[in-house]
Amino acid sequence: MTARYDAIVVGLGAMGSSAAFHLASRGQRVLGLEAFGRAHGLGSSGGLSRIIRLAYFEHPDYVPLLREAWRLWRELEAQSGEELLLQTGGLYIGQAGSEVLDGAIRSAREHGLPHEILDAAETMRRFPAFRLDPGIAALHEPMAGVLFPERVIETHLRMAERSGAEIHFDERVSGWGPAPGREPAPGSAPADGAIEVRTDHGTYFGDRLILAAGAWLTQLVPDLGLPLSVERNPLFWFQPVAPELFAPERLPVYLVDTGDETFYGFPMLPGQGAKVARHHDGTPTDPDQLDREVHPADEAPVRRFLEHYLPDANGPTLDARVCMYTNTPDSDFIIDLHPGDPRVVICSPCSGHGFKFSSVVGSIAADLAIDGTTKLPIEFLSLRRFRTA
Repeated sequence: MTARYDAIVVGLGAMGSSAAFHLASRGQRVLGLEAFGRAHGLGSSGGLSRIIRLAYFEHPDYVPLLREAWRLWRELEAQSGEELLLQTGGLYIGQAGSEVLDGAIRSAREHGLPHEILDAAETMRRFPAFRLDPGIAALHEPMAGVLFPERVIETHLRMAERSGAEIHFDERVSGWGPAPGREPAPGSAPADGAIEVRTDHGTYFGDRLILAAGAWLTQLVPDLGLPLSVERNPLFWFQPVAPELFAPERLPVYLVDTGDETFYGFPMLPGQGAKVARHHDGTPTDPDQLDREVHPADEAPVRRFLEHYLPDANGPTLDARVCMYTNTPDSDFIIDLHPGDPRVVICSPCSGHGFKFSSVVGSIAADLAIDGTTKLPIEFLSLRRFRTA
């Protein structure tokens, strides 16, 4: 017997697992399809820790979404009993005029976010892990911290299943489209007016479809010709030589704009060491041909950064992994209805800064699937900006 679902979600990483949860919690009959295993690390959603911050250097338009995301993270913690967000504060460092510093200041001031501007000497006094040159400044905000991505995804999946969602893993979608107009076979669900989703295991029908496939999105919407690029980004964990300086109560999450590159990092977390990585500047890749081996050339720029800015973090390498960014030309997200079929919601890619939003993106995806609209401000994330005449 072929079931018909209110909504089918393709991709169960950060955005898809959240969408499945929000849909199921609103009483929708949900099918979630994932090409890989449960809470896998093969896409853009792993890495043990992710930053959440409100003084958003990328653009002030993200701040209302971040406020709602923060509320939803705390709500999910209360519902699930899991610790998902560790508040540490955030530190955004650069020369005056740098993208990270000036962008964070702009967002903080425009939205009235609590923050302080610190010069280099005060930053080093309060956060002695850093070594900063004169002329460097920092914005410090209290509303920032660490999300635990594997735990987040598993919690969204578990809560979706608790609300009745049907979840399939190791099942790759090969295509989708309007279901063929036909009379249903005896005992099967009607396909009329439905969307047909084809996988390597079978065919499913749904009233709505949510595409949250990240780096694999272009394979599912080739008709849109989206100008997306996939980038390989290595992540590193180090054993600091002075670990007491890297405890969460002494070091917030941080981003540093060196003028040539941007790096981000975390305090030491239990069993992890101190995580540091370069933000962007990775090599172009194909998601199905990604080089997952970490090479000395990947580590070299991170080591140079540590030598200059965080010398006490420059100890032995504890771990290294590779993830992917899927980038739009303007580095903003895509959250919109498919222009050729308003029953289809697209909620990826996120250009390497999306995980922190996944709680609210899942809620928005549910709004769009159920109502065709949302009250949250997502106009600047529309597909229209990529359409050509």
